[in-house]
Amino acid sequence: MASRLQQWGDRLLGRIVKSTIRLLRRTDPDRASNLCGTIARRVGPWLPTHRIGQANLRAAFPDQDPAWIEATLRDAWENLGRVAGEYVHMARIWDFDPEHPNAGRIVTDDVAMFEKLRDDGRPALVFAAHLGNWELPAIAAAAHGLPSAVVYRMPNNKAVAKEIVRIRAPLMGRLIRTRAQAAMEMAGALQAGEHLGMLVDQHFSRGVDVTFFGRRCKANPSIARLVRSIECPVVGVRVVRLPHGRFRILASGPYELPRDAAGAVDVVATTQMITDIVEGWIREHPGQWLWFHRRWR
Repeated sequence: MASRLQQWGDRLLGRIVKSTIRLLRRTDPDRASNLCGTIARRVGPWLPTHRIGQANLRAAFPDQDPAWIEATLRDAWENLGRVAGEYVHMARIWDFDPEHPNAGRIVTDDVAMFEKLRDDGRPALVFAAHLGNWELPAIAAAAHGLPSAVVYRMPNNKAVAKEIVRIRAPLMGRLIRTRAQAAMEMAGALQAGEHLGMLVDQHFSRGVDVTFFGRRCKANPSIARLVRSIECPVVGVRVVRLPHGRFRILASGPYELPRDAAGAVDVVATTQMITDIVEGWIREHPGQWLWFHRRWR
């Protein structure tokens, strides 16, 4: 009986997602973003997940008062809703013109770095976080000629997963699903000269211990392990949401990585370094990070 209810629920969710995507496609990117952002801002604080966000923010910013915590969480809900609304319009949102880097929805001052990554004939590892619209960096690589691959987590619902892959596949280069053989696929991408991107700011049960906002947690060491065996540049890319439906792409690196006495990349120290960089990004724009994930366990 429970299995049948689960199947029924999965089918219902899949239909809801498909219908929502069709509805959002009939609007323009700004209306979709505004609508979903407004709904999430109002509804999110009533959801059980809001309590996870409250606990996370209180621990990360112990000196802030309850009003700041709630205001920041409402901003985070709105950002999450906007990401959902913008998802079906990614191709329209990405309007970056290298000749006029600050004229469209997408702005950046880091064209030189992206061109260097494209033209240096080497693979690269790119880490990002759930900030702003975190889907955009993957589109950036594919849209501007960088051979690329993106690591992503497949949703449990098959119908939802199918819709997400259908949207992502034409825009984001090669997709590598998180599963048992993902490590081999990631190494293969680097060996093929691709630029491999991944989000590194969530709990990773098989990870290494790091400190994040002063608290111990598990972090994904894949970047460090890969560069330890396949030497290549490591860069960070983040997206900051701007007013009026615009986004700033910020790139940093390539980084000098910590090494052990033998000269090999130190996996734990490198993972901690990347975690510290991500923490700094979040401190700059706390209302644009995904606080509703159980990062500390």
